[in-house]
Amino acid sequence: MGDSQTWTAAPSAAEHARSVLAASWSCAVTAEGGREEFVGAHTVAEDGWVTLDVPEDSTLVAAAICAPRGEPSAVLEFADAAPVPVRSRIRARLWIAGWFVPVDGRLEFKATRVVLRRPSGAVVVDLDEFAAAAPDPLATAEARLLTHLADCHPDAVERLTRLVDADSLHGAVRVQPLAVDRHGLTLRIERAHAHGDVRLPFHAPADDVARLTERMHVLLSQASAASCPRALQRQRTDRDG
Repeated sequence: MGDSQTWTAAPSAAEHARSVLAASWSCAVTAEGGREEFVGAHTVAEDGWVTLDVPEDSTLVAAAICAPRGEPSAVLEFADAAPVPVRSRIRARLWIAGWFVPVDGRLEFKATRVVLRRPSGAVVVDLDEFAAAAPDPLATAEARLLTHLADCHPDAVERLTRLVDADSLHGAVRVQPLAVDRHGLTLRIERAHAHGDVRLPFHAPADDVARLTERMHVLLSQASAASCPRALQRQRTDRDG
């Protein structure tokens, strides 16, 4: 396949939900006993089933024992936060409703409903699709990759704005990498009182970091061949003056 950007796929809701789950380190649990926050306490099986390792005195243990079996009695919440400092850092939220089953000192969570909320709105994820989906192959490395791009290669980020329509850059005061997955890179364009996101699709999926590096080189080559957006040219002139 050539370098022309013809690959426009994006993660499905189920894949996005599994990616949020795979990358999350913390989890909030709302149950009859109240709301508790856990850090580094959950594990995820290949089919997306969540297990919590909680203290014996946690109210969740009592709630799990007392709750009617098979009836939804708790909601797990996972937040997908951008690793790079931007406005509105929460990119998505994942809620999983269901009930806990105590097993060997741990709590296994049986899901009955999965909801993913993105900027475009909330969607109910089919349970079978959720179980069958795999996290994006870059999900667990995304934070490191985006932080490195923003901190060590701001010139590359600015060059990539040449691939963005000039109207989208009007009034821009800062551009930061917001997200990356196997299908493309998303830039956050911040203005004085608002912001917007622009997606730069890869010409082919990047199923590992090595392929991602090649896809980014293609985007940067395309950007180098493009003219500098007038919106940024005006900003440079204003700063230089």
